[in-house]
Amino acid sequence: MTDPLDSPQLKAMEPGRTAAAALPTDTAERPDFRAIFDLHFDYIWFTLRRFGVPERDLDDLAHDVFIQVYRHLDQYDATRPLRPWLFGFAYRIASDYRRLARHRRETLGEPCEGVDGAPSASDRVATRQKLDLVWTALEQLDLDRRAIFVLHDVEGHSIPEVASTLGIPLNTAYSRLRLAREQFAKSMQRLRSRQGER
Repeated sequence: MTDPLDSPQLKAMEPGRTAAAALPTDTAERPDFRAIFDLHFDYIWFTLRRFGVPERDLDDLAHDVFIQVYRHLDQYDATRPLRPWLFGFAYRIASDYRRLARHRRETLGEPCEGVDGAPSASDRVATRQKLDLVWTALEQLDLDRRAIFVLHDVEGHSIPEVASTLGIPLNTAYSRLRLAREQFAKSMQRLRSRQGER
């Protein structure tokens, strides 16, 4: 069984990953959709996962994202970074998904799917525990705040870029980021105290 800590989905969290490299496209032509799909599918899958989409629906929703990307490819401005543009599609798809009545009940206490239950070295256990804490704290953020937090604090995009990607005023983006950081810090503190950490 593949170690989940070495999975492409976890590696997609790293902003400096090769997928973030320049897209093979000529700015005068329509970007190469196949190249976008191949380079960024893992990133979109993991972004949807961070928005709380259950693993059973991740592949379907990731494909829905790329259907929207394909339909709007002519609107992509090749002078701007691609990932925030893709993130906007993932955000809207995840938001629509969560609005459906059958998905309104969140199961925050549910263990992360796909985790290898086999015994591992102590450093892998510690890493897994820290990741689980981060996942749980992240899942407790409202979707709007989570989007800002992930784009800015995890992926390193500027707040003006984040505001543009999500179509919100700059001051709203700053406010949501501040609230997201406060909520995330409180959640982490609460989760650590439950585990007996200081």
